[in-house]
Amino acid sequence: MKTLDLNCDMGEGFGAWKMGDDTVLLDHVTSANIACGFHAGDPGTLHRTVELALKKGVAIGAHPSLPDLQGFGRRRMNVSAAEAYDMVLYQISALAGFATACGGRLAHVKPHGALYNMAAKDGTLAQAIAQAVKDFDPRLVLFGLAGSELVRAGEQAGLKTANEVFADRTYQPDGSLTPRTQPDAMIHDPDAAIAQVRRMIEEGKVKSMNGPDIVVRADTLCIHGDEPGAVEFARRIRAALDADGVRVAAISV
Repeated sequence: MKTLDLNCDMGEGFGAWKMGDDTVLLDHVTSANIACGFHAGDPGTLHRTVELALKKGVAIGAHPSLPDLQGFGRRRMNVSAAEAYDMVLYQISALAGFATACGGRLAHVKPHGALYNMAAKDGTLAQAIAQAVKDFDPRLVLFGLAGSELVRAGEQAGLKTANEVFADRTYQPDGSLTPRTQPDAMIHDPDAAIAQVRRMIEEGKVKSMNGPDIVVRADTLCIHGDEPGAVEFARRIRAALDADGVRVAAISV
């Protein structure tokens, strides 16, 4: 039986700004990537999201970002490996504090937005992120784009890694995600998203935009909680996985 983790980015509101229905989304996913304050989130939001995830038995992960609150962490920045190490370690530590206070612990780390996409191709940056994760807690699982430099860096550092695939994103011929600046970056049709997920699980392949099939390994599947209709999207994908006999569970640590 194929086992697949279903993860979702959460805790991405701050102050009076609310984003996503995390309470309901947590009924459908098995791992929560919680914003750590650099692209979204504030102390109260971190605390509440950690508490809620623990209550619902969902694995808790840190979702560190570039320091870009206004741009939601989706704008590239020229950061050094040392800076990346420090900002990732800082953010993991912040979320881990809440997890410990709430009687739980972190299970994984998944970089957010531009940091994630940069580390998918930049081996030096990926190594800095992997080292920060290892130095904080070598038991943590590092999530990265399937087949990316980030996954390779995690493996080289001796970490357990999870190859991540996406239900609601399109792919480029080199295996990278289509930039959000392009109109065809997102898949809004749940039926098309489900078909893409099924093929990634059953065949280990995904169709690229105007290009060949890409070979992918699907350990964990991402759903974006900030997208309109995210709850229904998550519900339908979870139902399709259950119907196909796929075991949906968090990646063991």
